[in-house]
Amino acid sequence: MSSLLYIIAVILLIGWVFGFFVYSLGQIIHILLVLAIIAIILRLIRGKSV
Repeated sequence: MSSLLYIIAVILLIGWVFGFFVYSLGQIIHILLVLAIIAIILRLIRGKSV
């Protein structure tokens, strides 16, 4: 489960960077960044339990 969170965080972070530099969709991009940061923090808190 923790590896899934990490993959989701990376995908969201890439989506944010891509959207920020290419499309500039406004608030949606920042929401993606916040979700990616939350997923990374959750992974760090839970650690590697697998």
